[in-house]
Amino acid sequence: MPKDHYIVSARKYRPATFDTVVGQKALTTTLKNAIATGKLAHAYLFCGPRGVGKTTCARIFAKTINCLSPKENGEACGACESCRTFEEKRSYNIIELDAASNNSIEDIRQLIEQVMIPPQVGRYKVFIIDEVHMLSSAAFNAFLKTLEEPPAHVIFILATTEKHKILPTILSRCQIYDFARMEVPDIVAHLKAVAEKEGYTYEDEALGIIARKADGGMRDAMSIFDQVASYTQGNITYKKVIEDLNILDYEVYFTMTDHLLKAEIPAAMLLLNDILSRGFQGQLFVNGLAAHFRDLLVAKDEATLPLLEVAQSVRERYRTQAAQVPTRFLYRALKICRQCDQNYNTSSNKRLLVELTLIEVAQLSAPDSDACGLGPTKILKPLFTHDAPVTTTAARPVATKAAATTAASTTVAVTTKVPTAATPQPSAQQFVAQPKAAPQSAPQAPTARPALRTLSIRGVHRQAQTATSAAAGTPSPTADVVTEVRPFDEQALSYHWYRYAAVLPQEQAAQAGRMKNIQPVIADNWVVEVPVENEMVIPFMQPLVPGLTDYLRKQLHNAAITLNLRIIKKEEQRQVYSRKEAYGLLIKENKNFQNLVQALKLEMA
Repeated sequence: MPKDHYIVSARKYRPATFDTVVGQKALTTTLKNAIATGKLAHAYLFCGPRGVGKTTCARIFAKTINCLSPKENGEACGACESCRTFEEKRSYNIIELDAASNNSIEDIRQLIEQVMIPPQVGRYKVFIIDEVHMLSSAAFNAFLKTLEEPPAHVIFILATTEKHKILPTILSRCQIYDFARMEVPDIVAHLKAVAEKEGYTYEDEALGIIARKADGGMRDAMSIFDQVASYTQGNITYKKVIEDLNILDYEVYFTMTDHLLKAEIPAAMLLLNDILSRGFQGQLFVNGLAAHFRDLLVAKDEATLPLLEVAQSVRERYRTQAAQVPTRFLYRALKICRQCDQNYNTSSNKRLLVELTLIEVAQLSAPDSDACGLGPTKILKPLFTHDAPVTTTAARPVATKAAATTAASTTVAVTTKVPTAATPQPSAQQFVAQPKAAPQSAPQAPTARPALRTLSIRGVHRQAQTATSAAAGTPSPTADVVTEVRPFDEQALSYHWYRYAAVLPQEQAAQAGRMKNIQPVIADNWVVEVPVENEMVIPFMQPLVPGLTDYLRKQLHNAAITLNLRIIKKEEQRQVYSRKEAYGLLIKENKNFQNLVQALKLEMA
């Protein structure tokens, strides 16, 4: 048996004066000034998270206002009769009530009876009601009148962690003090002081891990500190803290980030397997990786570097790795990790979801392809490198019967980019490639839908600006000159037609609406016919033709595309029927439907 009774650090080193309260400087200064000027309210409400000093400040406040000979700095002397009775826990002037276990109306009535008894020593009788939000509604209502107009010798101090559960009528009768969470540097400084008093050796990184694990609560930090001190026998090292608390340290995330930057997916998979085998959930790892990416983003700027709540040595590591990581990579990686966190709980294969997330993040380090799209188009790399034979892609199929013979023998060239100012825009006739005799043994490829490519909104706006400049006679800074002629079908044409209409600017909303009601048709020699209702529509749609033609040529990889606005033929017009007309037409053309109407004696409603 030990000679002395053991006291946990949270109680042993509990602050006894306002100056020793950690992390609540503004609040303690306000209370000291109120005591010094004698402007004391009759009711106070201390609210905030657990373990931030609410009850501690209430006790110090109660002790100080009853001190018979306070010091010049506003602190209690600690030597008078009132202070001694408080320290020895035999004071009748300071009464603490736990509202969690004394929350009935009878408990409040007993408290009201004690309020009428004046203090024996000192000026005030202080009632500290902890966890006041646990009082019942009847108890709150019984307490209202006494709380609003107590005797002159009574001060109430209410403490709670859930301010939103307290009645508004109670809140309006109190001075409210909101306690903030402890900052990591403040907790680390207090832990250092306690370690030095206890004779422990420590590493700054180890105390930083404890402070972050406490999540802003000093009491939690002191409890973890005692646990780690027992495990390490007073030698608190970073490695021992990580081992005892079983948490993922910085080294795991630094290593994983290095693997992802180098696209070393096998190494990343092995590291993830080691993490999961240690009992950590995949969601915890993904959230930690996202927090690491956030810290790297913060470390890229000297102005935001103080936001890193880590030791100085770890901060330097963040600074070093942040210099190697592109900012664009961090933005995209954060978005991918957020999506994984959102889908984690609903995923049937959570491990596979995390692995796919790592693969997707690793692909961010690959260069963007030339394809356009709403996001960066990536060519996914294989997980493991193998030597594969080079294969050639089959020729694209012919779209229409009219162009089958010509397109089957068309030579395909590579898309190049040249400045428009230096090279004039070629005409439609120049785009048509010369046919070459096709071999007799080569069979004709079947008609198929070409692969659709996504649309870049930024690219469409740039093309629209280019078209506007061309219409005004001003050359655009750059343009893509397409010299290949690939076949396409009407499904691909309609896709890119409507996508172009969807991203037109607001000032061209009317033209976009007109485009959405038009169905383009492929004619001979890759002429795209655009049927319109009447002659008035042609000048209305004409300004879109240059930019739309250029866009379709690039997206469909066909330099021979030209647009032809024509008035719709009478047989192509669609007649609009009323409900009654459609009903009569259906009966007239469908004999079975007519028999059904007669058999059931149906009538038009």
